[in-house]
Amino acid sequence: MKNGYFRLVNDFNGYGIALYPPEEFGEDIRTDEVWKYLDDLKISYDKKRIDAQIQFGESGICHLGDGDCPVCPETYMLDVSEDGMMATVRFIPASDGGKRLTMRDFLDDIKRRNIVYGIQESALKEHFETEGVYCTDILIARGRKPVQGKDAEIEYSFNTNQHKRPAHRDDGRVDYFNLTTINQCRKGQVLARIIPEQPGEAGSDVYGKTIKAKEVKRETLKFGKNIELSEDKLSIISQVDGHVSLADKKVVVSSVYQVKGVNVSTGNISYDGSIEIAGNVDENFEVKAGGNVVVNGLVEGATIIAGGNIIIAKGMNGMGKGYLRAKGDIIVKFLENARIVTGGFVETEAILHCTVSSGSDVKVDGRRGIILGGRVQAANAIIAKTVGASMSTATTLEVGVEPLLISQLEHVTTAIEERKKTLNAAEVIFNNFKDKQRKGIAFNDSQLRYMRSVASLIEEKKTELERLNTRMQSLQDMMESREDARVVINEQVYPNTTIVIGGVTRLLQDNYRYCKFVREDGEVRMVPM
Repeated sequence: MKNGYFRLVNDFNGYGIALYPPEEFGEDIRTDEVWKYLDDLKISYDKKRIDAQIQFGESGICHLGDGDCPVCPETYMLDVSEDGMMATVRFIPASDGGKRLTMRDFLDDIKRRNIVYGIQESALKEHFETEGVYCTDILIARGRKPVQGKDAEIEYSFNTNQHKRPAHRDDGRVDYFNLTTINQCRKGQVLARIIPEQPGEAGSDVYGKTIKAKEVKRETLKFGKNIELSEDKLSIISQVDGHVSLADKKVVVSSVYQVKGVNVSTGNISYDGSIEIAGNVDENFEVKAGGNVVVNGLVEGATIIAGGNIIIAKGMNGMGKGYLRAKGDIIVKFLENARIVTGGFVETEAILHCTVSSGSDVKVDGRRGIILGGRVQAANAIIAKTVGASMSTATTLEVGVEPLLISQLEHVTTAIEERKKTLNAAEVIFNNFKDKQRKGIAFNDSQLRYMRSVASLIEEKKTELERLNTRMQSLQDMMESREDARVVINEQVYPNTTIVIGGVTRLLQDNYRYCKFVREDGEVRMVPM
């Protein structure tokens, strides 16, 4: 394959441009390349005639003028990509009597044009050591892209999923006696290790300008008490037998506090770690834990507050005053006459006359799977076998609304507006100062110190705005994710049940079986399962 090319030559009546058609599917002569070449030499020509001859693929000479052919050495057209990573040339042959360009002269010439990196000498030899490769793109220099490194990672040796579901028995019931949501650890156990970062390698464009690789992220191990750092500072090790958890990327080990029951013999309990109660929690007592609370017995009209999960094997009769609050999930045999607030999910076999608020979803399954009376709220979904009863007990189910998210979004929006006002005022002061400085106005040390403090304030507010905008986007994304909010009925829902989805309300007048309620076109609609 050989591209078509052109050359200044003598003819019988003077001189002209010789056109050599392509061979073996090579590229046609580029008309604009011919015109540019002749324009650079200030030679007059007939555009239409040259164009017609090229278009019809005719070889031969287009006459240009009388007298001897101008003596022109071999030349080239250089093109460098916009990103500076590739340089190509197209060589134009010398005229009759003109000299060929040598490889050394060519290399010196492109060096004067600052093409210094990644020279492809092997490609150039094919041209200079043969009769020449003309009107053909030849890659003569190639930059090197930076090799990106790899961020450091932290590998945890325990389950970091704070919303692990409980196990179920063969008959579908939740196994409340064999719950596996607590991460037990032993003394000497490696809890986490750092996989170190791998730095990248800088690249270069054809001009020799360094292209830096992206900075890699380093990691540090964050941990609390009862944990020691290894000598190489890459691992952390438990110093005690206990419970390990991850909170805000910080590894925490607490020895689990165990008690037979919470009653007059123990009084109220408050503990930074996790608490395991073998028996019951009696009426009017209070249990507070920084981690999980596991009750293997029954909870009466008591209060339990946990920084992690709450697990109650035999259920809770709140007596109208019982209260459960957890940052994590709540898993309980049954709930009756109690108030429940959780940042995670609620899973139980029955909810009777309770007020429930879940930051995730509420699942009422098992042998009964009933919600009767009260109000149950969930950000995503409520799933139950039966809702209400034949005597039309008033029951309200609400999904798709997250009051905490709305409150947080309003707070962040207000904070952003305040930062913007402060930033705008500081920038006006700073820009005014810079204008006066450019006009040659001198400032004393006190004024300069003040200006430095203003510049520092600008940077501080920009950083705060970046953080707040990221938080606002995160909150908006979480709000948008509630669009698939739903109420799922696996058996039957009775009349006098109110369903609220994303602020839209529907009071059911009839029985419905095996169905799902969603929000469509501004209404709460029933759709088949």
